[in-house]
Amino acid sequence: MSAPHGQDALLGRYTASLTGVFGRPARILVRGEGAHVWDADGTEYVDLLAGIAVNALGHAHPALVEAVAGQLSTLGHISNLFASEPQIRLAEALLERAGAPIGSTVFFANSGTEANEAAFKLARRHGAEDPSGARTRVIAMERAFHGRTMGALALTHKEVYRAPFQPLPGGVEFIPGGDAGALRAALAPDAQGRTVAAVILEPVQGEAGVHGWPAGYLRQVREATAEAGALMILDEVQSGMGRTGTWFAFQNPQVTGDDAPVVPDAVTLAKGLGGGVPIGALICVGEEVSTLLRPGQHGTTFGGNPVAAAAGLAVVETVEREGLLEHVRRAGERLAERLTALDEVQAVRAHGLWIGVDLTVPSAGAPEGGLAPAVVRAGLEAGWILNATGPATLRLAPPLTVPVEDLDRFAEQLPALVGAALGVSDHPEEQHP
Repeated sequence: MSAPHGQDALLGRYTASLTGVFGRPARILVRGEGAHVWDADGTEYVDLLAGIAVNALGHAHPALVEAVAGQLSTLGHISNLFASEPQIRLAEALLERAGAPIGSTVFFANSGTEANEAAFKLARRHGAEDPSGARTRVIAMERAFHGRTMGALALTHKEVYRAPFQPLPGGVEFIPGGDAGALRAALAPDAQGRTVAAVILEPVQGEAGVHGWPAGYLRQVREATAEAGALMILDEVQSGMGRTGTWFAFQNPQVTGDDAPVVPDAVTLAKGLGGGVPIGALICVGEEVSTLLRPGQHGTTFGGNPVAAAAGLAVVETVEREGLLEHVRRAGERLAERLTALDEVQAVRAHGLWIGVDLTVPSAGAPEGGLAPAVVRAGLEAGWILNATGPATLRLAPPLTVPVEDLDRFAEQLPALVGAALGVSDHPEEQHP
C-alpha cells in the first residue's frame, strides 16, 4: 500500500522525517507552470517569491527543462578533475555580461552561501599577499545577510542567526551601511596597526527588506577600498542575473546612483543563475584578483557540474531571447506605482522585480507577530505566495517572466489581503486568482 499523499498527510510525514530547521512548511507544492504553482490538494497559487528570487524563468520553463534533460542524458557529473563545455561556456557568458576585463575568471559553487565562503577565502588570500602581514580585517555591513555556514555567517549581521554558533571565524567588523565617513574610518589601520583585506556588501540588502544605499555610496566604497588597498566584494546572490533589470545590480544606475557601472573586485552569484537548479559563482575581476586562489586552496565536488552549467546557460540565453531585462524594468515600475498609490502601503522600494513593501500599520496596532506575516498568511489562503522580511515589510521577488496581469491583480487585491490580516474580511479565499 502506498503512503498517503494528500496535503495534511504529507505535512505529517514531513514533520516526522525532516530536520526541523525550517519549521512547518506552509504548503506541499507538487507542480508549477510559469508564475503559478499547485499544492498537493490541487489549489493554485500565484508565486510572487519564485523560491526566494531563484526561479528566474518561472516554473517548468521549456528552455530550462530541455537544457537540463538534454545535458543529463549525455553527461551529468564528472567532478572538477575534468571539465565540460557547458561549464566553460557559462563562465564566458558571465564574464562577458559582467563586462569583466581579460584575465578575469569564475569559480563555480553550489549555492550563494558557498560563493560567499569562496569570497571570504579570497579576502584572506588578499590579506596574506600583503608584505606587512597586517591585512587581516574584513568589513561587512550592519543588517547584512550572506549565508548560514560558518564563514558566511561570520559576515552576516543578525545576532539571532549568529549567537547559537559562536565563536565564528574572526576578523569581521560591522559598520553602518550608507555612511561614507564610517566606511573611511573603518578602512584606517586599527589600534594594533591591522588593515582591511576586503569590504563585502550587497548592492541592495534583500533579507533586510530590499533596502538600497544612498546615491553614490557604492562609488564611494569603490574609491575608498581602492585607496586603502582592500578588495570590494559585492554579494549579488539575490540582485544578480537580471533581478533589478540589468544583468548585475552594479550596472544599474537606479541602484548605484551612477551613470557608469561601479565595478567591484569580486562578485558572488547564485539563486536566479540556475533558474531553480542549485549553482553559485564567484566572479574574480582582473588577473590580479583571479590568481589569489591558487591550485589546491579551494574546491568543490559538484560545483560547475554540466547539468547546473547547462541550466545557467539556459537562463542567460532565455533572458536575452525573451527580452526579460526590459520586461523586469517595465513590470517592476508599473507594480511599484500601483502599490505606492494604496492607502495600505506606507513605502515601496523597487529595484526591477525585487520590491520591498512597507505596509501601513493601523493606529489600533498590528496582529500578533506583525502585519506583514499576517498578510502572507492571508495571501496564501487567497492564492498568493508572498514573503515577509519584518513585522510590516513584504518582499516581492516573482519570476522574471511573471505576466503583468498577475502583478496588476495582486495590486488590486492587496487591500483585501490587508483587511483579511486585520480581521476585517472573513473570506480572503474569495479573492483567489
